[in-house]
Amino acid sequence: MGSPGLSNRNSSLQQRLGITGPISSSGPTEYDVAKSTELDKYLQDAGLYESREEAICREEVLGRLDQIVKIWVKTITRAKGFNEQIVREANAKIFTFGSYRLGVHGPGADIDVLCVGPRHTTRDEDFFGELHKMLSKMPEVTELRPVPGARVPVMGFKFNNVSMDLLYANLSLWVIPEDLDLSQESILQNADEKSVLSLNGCRVTDQILNLVPNVQNYRTTLRCIKLWAKRRGIYSNVTGFLGGINWALLVARICQLYPNALPNILVSRFFRVYTQWQWPNPVMLCEIREDCLGLRIWDPRKHPSDKNHRMPIITPAYPCMNSSYNVSSSTLRIITEEFKRGGEICEDMEAKKKADWDTLFESFPFFEAYKNYLQIDISAENPDDLRNWKGWVMSRLRQLTLKIERDTDGMLQCHPHPQDFPDKSRPLHCSYFMGLQLKQGVPAKEGEPFDIRPTIDEFKHFVNNYVGWKHGMNIFVTHVKRRDIPVFVFPGGVRPNCPSNVTRVSNRSSELGVSGHGQAEKSQEGKVAVLGDTNDKKRKQAEDSVDALRNSKPFSGEYSSGNRDTGKEKSISEINPLLTATDISSSKEAEELGIENITRGPYDAHQAFSEEPDELENDIEYRNKDRDFGRNMKNIKLNSPCSESIVAAEPVFSQKENNSSTHIHSNESLEELEPAELTPPLSSRNHAPVPQRKPAFRFTTLGKSADKGS
Repeated sequence: MGSPGLSNRNSSLQQRLGITGPISSSGPTEYDVAKSTELDKYLQDAGLYESREEAICREEVLGRLDQIVKIWVKTITRAKGFNEQIVREANAKIFTFGSYRLGVHGPGADIDVLCVGPRHTTRDEDFFGELHKMLSKMPEVTELRPVPGARVPVMGFKFNNVSMDLLYANLSLWVIPEDLDLSQESILQNADEKSVLSLNGCRVTDQILNLVPNVQNYRTTLRCIKLWAKRRGIYSNVTGFLGGINWALLVARICQLYPNALPNILVSRFFRVYTQWQWPNPVMLCEIREDCLGLRIWDPRKHPSDKNHRMPIITPAYPCMNSSYNVSSSTLRIITEEFKRGGEICEDMEAKKKADWDTLFESFPFFEAYKNYLQIDISAENPDDLRNWKGWVMSRLRQLTLKIERDTDGMLQCHPHPQDFPDKSRPLHCSYFMGLQLKQGVPAKEGEPFDIRPTIDEFKHFVNNYVGWKHGMNIFVTHVKRRDIPVFVFPGGVRPNCPSNVTRVSNRSSELGVSGHGQAEKSQEGKVAVLGDTNDKKRKQAEDSVDALRNSKPFSGEYSSGNRDTGKEKSISEINPLLTATDISSSKEAEELGIENITRGPYDAHQAFSEEPDELENDIEYRNKDRDFGRNMKNIKLNSPCSESIVAAEPVFSQKENNSSTHIHSNESLEELEPAELTPPLSSRNHAPVPQRKPAFRFTTLGKSADKGS
């Protein structure tokens, strides 16, 4: 028998649904029910729910795939000389995870699938070999893309036009039972690293569903936050923002902190809590399990590299990992600014001001927000090569962000756009863009432009060492100003006539002093005014009035709670029997105190970052030679014999050229040079010719062109 004390402790933790108690256990009011219904209708009108026909099609495809892997494992077992009885017992099983398993997928979304096989079926020879061969011969399978060298190996394809990402894990079992329970930690015993990572997707997804108090409210809230993140351009794990699993974990934590709240309140509290969150303290749904099978877990007290993580969001299943290690200083800044904007809009909606869901979900006008951009152009000779080349380059773009941060000591900040833009006038070509700006609050130094040419050379050198490189795979990096952004990035290929004067921050940012429509408010001395004091008073008045409404008018009707255990509708009194009693945690002061205590986190000691981001240190091929690469940015030259061939452009950014659209600094003194003609490409090595360009753009603070490079 287990220890009574341990049993009571586990029961207490389960009731708390997280590592802390809730901030507020208040139930919904009539106003909350109305706003949540309104939100759900908005999501439906936005096309976030698939049709019944598509849902049936997905189930049929999954059933067919399950049959295929069972045939495959029996074929492999027979081919390896096992007797017929073992062949008959041989089995493989598929599990879904990600957005499909969470129930928040939309029309046309990929299905993440894990195939679990026995110990004698290998990943390289059998999964990427025999199973790939079987799928390639099926007419219903198209766009088959194996990626065996990825950190988590995956085989992507379309099955009857349903997109799927198939992972593989082989367990130390001779026979895979049909009732296999992936939540048991014993299945990780003797599994290789890639199998552990593959299994983690399913284990984490199931843990999330077990750790939220109300699955239906969680799903609606997560759909809302994912739509918001996509509209605001911060939904992309690969480019340094946050992906599906990151948003799923962040929303789950809010559901734990407000267990009886409906989606409208959960969305509002999502922004309120994460606006105040003291990063890099981690977001965790449960206590981190200690190492019991020898697998590495996230712990900045034991692992120094974990201290480099800017925005830790920890997975709840053993081995607990940081799911957001791609976040950089620049992307963290952008994400937190969007949290502030979202919070202010939700507060205005609660105070019944002129704000609605359309305001919250308004798309971020990326190509109006900055004065300077990097344009990364890539091309290939056929669609398959372009697809593979795009995947590789996109996965490396966060490296460019990290390297620019490193080589400018964080003074030059990057905003990568999470999607690519095809140019219809140029087949087999697409472009990525990065907004650039000087770090806010740092005084500019006259006459000292940033020279990031060595940084771009280093990045291009790294990208062109792609193991799957083929002739015709090219990459160019150039600097473009806002007025020169190519028209193919705009809807319909038409440049807006009167672009709005926008900034990255929200309408009441006290940090930058920007008004509601992006116009800078200036004092009589011409400086940007700080709006924090007035807005704090208005914000408090709005919050107090909404809390008074919520506490004084409890809803006595019924609302579908979507309880995961029974699936039945429950009345509000069942959700919160003491709703009519005074709930001290619902007061503004108590809630703010609760948020403050939670956002402090348990790892205050891990505030300081090391000199270089962990991801750059882990670039094994370049770690040694790049440690001092770019320390002196003005006069450095590449030592590589192929350095002359990898210069696509020579961006030199003035420290006075602040990209904020508030026009704090004028760019009238900047001089732009005409693009030089392209020269024939040279070969950096036998298989990867890299196009060469002469300097395309220069700008300084004094109206004179910079000295030409070699």
